[in-house]
Amino acid sequence: MWFFNSPEVVYGETALDYLEQLSGRRAFIVTDPHLHELGFTERIAERLRRAGLEVAVFPEVEPEPSLETVRRGAAAIRACEPDWIVGLGGGSALDAAKAMWVLYERPDVDPASINPLERYGLGARARLITIPTTAGTGAEVTWAVVLTDAAEGRKMALGSRETLATLAIVDPALTADLPPRLTADTGMDALTHAIEGYTSNLHNDFCDGLCLKAAQLVFTYLPRAVADGHDAEAREKMANAATIAGLGFGNAMAALAHALGHSFGAVFHQPHGRAVGLYLPYTIEFIANGGISRYADLAHFLRLPHTDEAGAAAALAAAVRGLARQIGQPLSVAMLGISEADHEAALERLCDFAEMDTQVVMAPRVPDRDELAQLYRYAFRGQSVDF
Repeated sequence: MWFFNSPEVVYGETALDYLEQLSGRRAFIVTDPHLHELGFTERIAERLRRAGLEVAVFPEVEPEPSLETVRRGAAAIRACEPDWIVGLGGGSALDAAKAMWVLYERPDVDPASINPLERYGLGARARLITIPTTAGTGAEVTWAVVLTDAAEGRKMALGSRETLATLAIVDPALTADLPPRLTADTGMDALTHAIEGYTSNLHNDFCDGLCLKAAQLVFTYLPRAVADGHDAEAREKMANAATIAGLGFGNAMAALAHALGHSFGAVFHQPHGRAVGLYLPYTIEFIANGGISRYADLAHFLRLPHTDEAGAAAALAAAVRGLARQIGQPLSVAMLGISEADHEAALERLCDFAEMDTQVVMAPRVPDRDELAQLYRYAFRGQSVDF
């Protein structure tokens, strides 16, 4: 038995206007300082006030939000007692809002312990709205919560089916001014979600079509969105792709590229999408070398030339690298300016964190410790995986 979970999704042009139809007394917006300074918070607050709601804001979410930030935000929410919690931003703000929601409803819960086996009874005090301002994480429609333990310097993949938003609003107008680099980073995140959702150990009929379509949209529209941020069609299609991929992988799980990328991002402070996208082609090759994969289906749907599963994996890895090259993404860790000495010094820690990541066991081929180290070294050099 398994479940397919999705919030209600309002999408497309003017989707933000749906906020004016909400009922309640108070809303609490969780976002980051940059978006707040740019006026994104006010764009949301204005519509909430038209609905008759009082509005409070917590604009303090940092990239890779910490447990401490979640606790501070939850305390502010308890002081406000809202009917609606609104997560506004990229994955960091949306994940922080989910965790704060748990602590608002259940102040006895340690945010580091949020897991799918517990029952939290969310929704008794407030409901959650997620509004993405990037096209990549899919966090608006997943129940995953990625937080950082600042004391240990590691990311934690947490979450519960109850941390799924009540309502997701996907308005491409919010991504129109994203800079090219951020567009590229988040777009590669969406692609990684789509490919790993299709090939993870928990892939299923309900998610397969979503993942295939999301991958196709990213390959088609991400280069356009990076080249011209005001290409309205490209922005809309990428916003859709990110949410569709979120529904796909969120109900099938991510896999090895996320385990490697989570660890690398935490140790070397790299953006999530850039990290997982960098490792994606290497993990495709590693999994295919084990003889168990579903890359022929992806290659067929994406119209990549192939004659067998091995050829399909090679074609898909090459296509991912080709897309990354086209949009200015790094093809190796060395291209990020990280020295080999620093990388080697961090290798044990990278492997420790990757082994602890929940996504590592979702891969059709799970690497052992030596293979993890080899994968990191190959990705550092930009060397195709031959083991």
